Amino acid sequence: MPFSNTHNKYKLKYSAEEEFPDLSKHNNHMAKVLTPAIYQRLRDKETPSGFTLDDVIQTGVDNPGHPFIMTVGCVAGDEESYEVFKELFDPVIQDRHGGYKPTDKHRTDLNHENLKVTGRRGPSWVPGVLVGAGNGWKSRRPGSLMGARGAALPSLEGEFKGRYYPLKAMTEAEQQQLIDDHFLFDKPVSPLLLASGMARDWPDARGIWHNDNKTFLVWVNEEDHLRVISMEKGGNMKEVFRRFCVGLKKIEEIFSKAGHPFMWTEHLGYILTCPSNLGTGLRGGGHVRLPKLSQHPQFEAALGRLRLQKRGTGSSSPAAVGAVFDISNADRLGFSEVEQVQMVVDGVKLMVEMEKKLEQNQPIDDMIPAQK
Repeated sequence: MPFSNTHNKYKLKYSAEEEFPDLSKHNNHMAKVLTPAIYQRLRDKETPSGFTLDDVIQTGVDNPGHPFIMTVGCVAGDEESYEVFKELFDPVIQDRHGGYKPTDKHRTDLNHENLKVTGRRGPSWVPGVLVGAGNGWKSRRPGSLMGARGAALPSLEGEFKGRYYPLKAMTEAEQQQLIDDHFLFDKPVSPLLLASGMARDWPDARGIWHNDNKTFLVWVNEEDHLRVISMEKGGNMKEVFRRFCVGLKKIEEIFSKAGHPFMWTEHLGYILTCPSNLGTGLRGGGHVRLPKLSQHPQFEAALGRLRLQKRGTGSSSPAAVGAVFDISNADRLGFSEVEQVQMVVDGVKLMVEMEKKLEQNQPIDDMIPAQK
C-alpha cells in the first residue's frame, strides 16, 4: 500500500487503481465515460467550494441503474464543477444530449411573443424549471443567499404578488392547504437523490412560494435552488408560457440587483445540478387523453421523432391513468425555451389529430413524422 508525502506529513492513501469503482454492472452515462485514466487525472482536484470527483460520481456509483433505463450517474455541486471536471462532464453531456459537443453554443429565448399558438386549444399546463446552482449545504444555511431567497420572493408585485411558506415553520393548516392544492413537495426518497445529498439538513431553508392566484409557484431548495412553475387549467398554453417568462425575468431581476444573477454560460445555458437539465432546465407540457394513439404500434416512434416524452399525470411515473399522459419536451440543451415549448404545442396538436383519425378507424401512417 503506497504512501504519499503531503505537507510534510505522511498520509496513508490508496492508489487510483485501488480506489477506482467497479462499474462493470452499471448502466449510466458516467459509467460509460469514466476510465481509470480519467479517474487518475481528476481524483485529487476539487472546486473552490470543496466538491471532489468522488462527490460528482457518488450517485452513479451507489446506483447501478436499471438495465433498460439509462441514468446520468453524476451531479455538479457548483458552477465550477463543469469546468474542473470537464474531462468527465463533456462526454457525459455529449452522450446524454444527443451529440451536443463541447464547442456547441446554447441559445436562450424567453420572449413569449415568439411562441406560435393557433387559437386557445393546447396542453393544460406548463411546469417550467429554470434554476440557479447546485444545492450545496453551505448555500442553504440560514442567513445565506439561498436561505434568504424565499424571503425575497414576496417583493414580487401585480399578478405575481404572493406569499412564502417555509417548510420548517409552516402551521398544520398551511401544510394541509398546500397538500390540497398539490403544491407541497416531499423530502427526497429516491436513492439517486439521496446519494447526491439532496436531503441534507431537511427541511432547513426549504419552502414554497406561490402567487395569490395560485398559478405561479417557486419551490426553494427542493433539488436545485429554485424551481419556477407556471400552470393553469384549460388549454391556453401561450398565457401559461407568458406568465412563466415574465415571472422568471422578474425573479432574476431581484437576485441580479443583489449581485447574484442566475448562472448561465454560452455553452451550457443555465447551470443546474444534474447534467440532464442543463440548457433551459425547462419542462413544458400538458395532460392529453390518447386512448387510441397510445395503443398504436407507432406511438413511441412518433413521440421520439417529435422530440417529446410521456409521463403519468400523477408524478414522474410512466404509468398513465385512463390513457391520460403528461406530454412534454424531451430536450433541454441546444434548443431555446420557445423552441422547446413550440415542439410541445405542435406535437400535441398533431397527436390529437391522430387520435381523432383513429377514432374514425382511419389510418395514421402518413401522419407519423419521418425519422431524421
